[in-house]
Formats: sequence, C-alpha cells, structure tokens
Amino acid sequence: MTHALPVTREADFAAWYQSVITEADMAEESGVRGCMVIRPWGYGIWERFQRLLDDRIKATGHENCYFPVFIPLSYFEQEASHVEGFAKEMAVVTHHRLIADGKGGLVPDPAAKLEEPLVVRPTSETVIGHAFARWVQSWRDLPVLINQWANVVRWEMRTRMFLRTAEFLWQEGHTAHATADEAREETLKMLEVYRDFAENCVAVPVIAGEKPENERFPGAVGTWSIEAMMQDGKALQAGTSHFLGTNFAKAQNIRFQNAEGQLEHAQTTSWGVSTRMIGALIMVHGDDDGLRVPPRVAPWQVVIVPMLRDTPEDEALVSYCRELQQALAAESAFGEPVRALLDLKPVKATNKRWGWIKKGAPLVIEVGGRDMAAGNISVIRRDHLYREDGKLDSAAVARDGFAGGVAALLEDIQQTLFDQAKKRLDANITPAGDWAQVEAHFAEGAKNPGWLEVQWSRPTGAGLDAVVERLKALKLTLRNAPMGQAATDGACIFTGDAAVERVLVGRAY
Repeated sequence: MTHALPVTREADFAAWYQSVITEADMAEESGVRGCMVIRPWGYGIWERFQRLLDDRIKATGHENCYFPVFIPLSYFEQEASHVEGFAKEMAVVTHHRLIADGKGGLVPDPAAKLEEPLVVRPTSETVIGHAFARWVQSWRDLPVLINQWANVVRWEMRTRMFLRTAEFLWQEGHTAHATADEAREETLKMLEVYRDFAENCVAVPVIAGEKPENERFPGAVGTWSIEAMMQDGKALQAGTSHFLGTNFAKAQNIRFQNAEGQLEHAQTTSWGVSTRMIGALIMVHGDDDGLRVPPRVAPWQVVIVPMLRDTPEDEALVSYCRELQQALAAESAFGEPVRALLDLKPVKATNKRWGWIKKGAPLVIEVGGRDMAAGNISVIRRDHLYREDGKLDSAAVARDGFAGGVAALLEDIQQTLFDQAKKRLDANITPAGDWAQVEAHFAEGAKNPGWLEVQWSRPTGAGLDAVVERLKALKLTLRNAPMGQAATDGACIFTGDAAVERVLVGRAY
C-alpha cells in the first residue's frame, strides 16, 4: 500500500516524525538555531490546548497574569540548587545597544554594557517569588494562585521540533500556601488537571506518578509527572507538577504572619505543560499518512472539499456545500459549536483532500456534482482511512441530517484514538523481577521494548547515582512511580533492599 508520507514509522521513526511536521504544515525551522516557526495548523492546535487547559486552570481558582521575559541574574544566584540545574541552558543579555563596526556590520556597544546581566526566562520561579514576597504579608493573603502563558528559552544543544527547542511556549502555574499540606494538595490537584487534559482532550493516555530524586525539578522537594508512551515505545514527559516546600520562599523571603502572629515562610508550588504536548500528540496518534488530530483539539473538526471543475455547475455546488457548513456550525460537539471549514482554495480537489488527511482533520467531506444530484456527501474518517482492500474508505451518506449526527461521530473518533493509544500503552508495560530481565528486555536490537515496571526501594544519594549510571549504560531512565499503587513486599531489583513501590523504567525523549 502506498502512503502519503515519504517515510514510514517502521522504516525510520525519527525521520517519520519530522516528515509529519513538514507534510502537515505544523512547523518549520527558523533562522535561529533550535527555534521553530509554528505554522497556523500547528499553532491552531496550541490555541485549542490553551483554551481547554486554561478553562481547567481557572476552574481550580487560578488567575492569569504576566511577568517579564528578562530576569536579573542576582535572582538566580539566591537559589543555588535551582541555578545549577539551568545554568548550562541560560541565554544571557549583557548589552542594551548596538553600534556600527565600521565594516558594514553591528556589534554590542561597549558603553552600553548592562550593570547586571539579564537572563532570558528559562522558568519563572525566581521572578514570581520576588513578587510573592511583596504580595504576601499575612495569612489572609494566602493562598496566591496564579498562572501565566509565556515563552521560555533554554539553550538546548540537541533540538527537535516540539520536543526540544531553544524557545518554546508553555503555561506555568505558581502558588503560595500557608501549610505544606495545602501546597502538596495543590501539587497533586494540578497533576490531576494535566492527566484529565491529556487523556480527555488530547486522547493521550498517561501514567501519573512521582519522579525519583534525580529527576526532580531543581530546588523542588518533590516532582510529579504525567508520562506518555510514543509509538516507538519511548516515554515522553508531558507535564510536571512540583512541590517546592519553603526552598524558594527562604531564598526570596516569602514570609507571612500566621493567625498566632508568628512569622512563617510560605510553601510554594509550580507546574507546567508546554508545546512538547504537541510532540506527544504527533507520536501517539500519527500514522504513515500524516497526523491524526483528536476532534477536541482540532482547529477544524470537519473540512468540506467541493470538487470544482471550473464549470457553471460550480456555483450550485459551492452553495450546496455552504448549506452543509452552516448546518454543521449550528451543531455542538463537546459543549462547543462544531468547527467546520469550507475549503475554496483554487487547488485540485484530490490535492486538497490529501492535504487535509496529512494535517489530520478528523472528518474530510468531499462533494462532487454527482453527490449533489443524489443529495449525498462523501465522508472520510481520519481515524479509519482505508477499507480492508486497501482503498480509501469514503462513505456516501445523505447530506440532510448528517449535521445532526456529527457530534456522535466526532465523539466516536475521539474515543477511538484514545482506545488505540491506551491499548498500546497497556500492552507495552511489562513487569520485571530482576536486573537480568531488564538487560534482556532492552538488549541491542530489541524492537519497541516499551517500559518495564520494577520493584524499587527509593534509594537516594550515592545509591541512587549508582542506579542511574547502571541504567544509563542501557540508555534507560527512571520515569516515575505510578500513583495509587497497592503495597509491595518484594525486593528492589537494584539494591536488594525491601521495595516500597514500583517504578517505571524506559527509554525517553
């Protein structure tokens, strides 16, 4: 069978991923190393993410705000462990003016050197912490619950669009609380918001759990993540939520007078999801014909392609299609008006059809003169593209009445994509009882080995370092310890000590 993409997942998964991004008009490389131009279809998906996630963030009592992209270097110097984790990735501004170099070029003006270097935002705990120190004086000022949608810069050396870029888009939430219990509750509440968003909106099944000590956010007391499995069996950390304790509050002097009149440091949290989630969407749902976008996050859920032939009949055909578009827009799916596009670009209809298939529009409707004469339309479901004989599965259905059933159809596509991904996830998590099983499972040449779930004693310090190095030799990492585990009474496969939980091990992006 011939597919729309020049390379298949099986032949070269990395090249396939790049091909999807290109062929679906998602993004392209820019003139700056490691930075990308997000094209309208890719950004439209991000806007859907913003809308759906922002509603959930606000429903939990948070408000949006915005902080500067430039952060004084001294802010980072106050939190040594935090700075150590980001120092190698920081972009720094040292001058505020350019001058001509006399050779037709421009150079920083030596007279315009900043008194203090400014770091281009890699994350905002430090600058927001300074604001919290001004805002919080009394227990009555707590909790503070804020979120910002912003860009951040981390100077990645090995970049890949949507997965690792020098600049990326995200939301970052930051909160301050009176007690550690409240802050921990907030951390886990937002982790659940992320799980719900990933599974119910992006149709990406995830494992929510706590990260081991070596994978914690720099300066955090504890970090929790949602981990998604890509089609090549690798893990992708799709969102994180951090309990920061009083570490940042002490560094930034976030103190309040409690109800008894005593001064205490606030307990803080931070949490974020980025455009990396789009990378997860591509690698979880994409196929050898391009992207498949779940209807809830698709910029256009239904695309109507009239088969125009530059004849007098075209006007009637466009009118016939426009009536369908209007009927669809009057319907609701997932609590919102159906997003239906009538594509009238002067492009050959078959090229438009395959263009939208590669973009992953959930429903593509083709309408020709014979369809119109019969009162029909031809419907292509992106989640079920081919018949058993390998031909495109295009079903002729009556136009009138189609709009009334489109919500159920979109809901079925959404569920189908989730079910396919969940089945793959469940089938590729394997329990392992000893280190020999780990080595055999991830041996050279093993294809799509997925993840292993192993007994874990939660070692720290040098003991954990030894485990990490052992795993590194097999290109493995500790992902997270899934939440809601039953008690375990086995032995840790790494240390031989009594296990306290199970942890996921796998290769990752």
